[in-house]
Amino acid sequence: MKCELAGNKRAKKRFSWSINETKYLDIKKVRKLRLALLRARASAPDKLTTARNWFMVELGLSAGLRVEEMTDLRISDLNLNDRQPSLIVRQGKGNKSRNVYFSESFKNECLLYLSRRNKLSIKSDYLFTNTAGRQLTRRALQKSFKKCLRLAGLESHYSIHCLRHTYGSYLYKSSNHNLRLVQEQLGHSSIRTTQIYAGVMNDEIKKAVKNLYSN
Repeated sequence: MKCELAGNKRAKKRFSWSINETKYLDIKKVRKLRLALLRARASAPDKLTTARNWFMVELGLSAGLRVEEMTDLRISDLNLNDRQPSLIVRQGKGNKSRNVYFSESFKNECLLYLSRRNKLSIKSDYLFTNTAGRQLTRRALQKSFKKCLRLAGLESHYSIHCLRHTYGSYLYKSSNHNLRLVQEQLGHSSIRTTQIYAGVMNDEIKKAVKNLYSN
């Protein structure tokens, strides 16, 4: 009985956290970040860093990968030929693999990024490398994301993981609150973890009601 109570306490503690505005980007900040990176990419089309940073953010916003999943992602993990483009995460959390489906527009962004890499003669199969083709570390991607925030004039408290939370939040909304779909795309082992995104929408409702006649 004591073990059961202890287990329940641990479970409650594990799922007691929630997402607030410091952990995901609202739509205005998403647009601001994307625009800044598009401009940087356009101003230096032959520079790997600008293309890589742009693609890193688009990958996070379009597929919701964890940072370690980004670093491990390979060109061969992209499925760009089928009617429904996707990628495979071969070793997600808990060493679980999953397919992540994405839009045609992000498929075109993948093709553009691969074209930029080819022009720079990057030989590695890893998607995120330096100019010598060496795989980037999690820390390197995290530092790159902080540079992206500064470039866009966004708050520095955001971490690269906010891209995953942003994806999960808006996927939940655009899927008509389909928690099971969000769970599968994000690779959560428990639907209870996915339910944190329902809390984000509840916060939006509270804010909308509060500000209903404020203008």
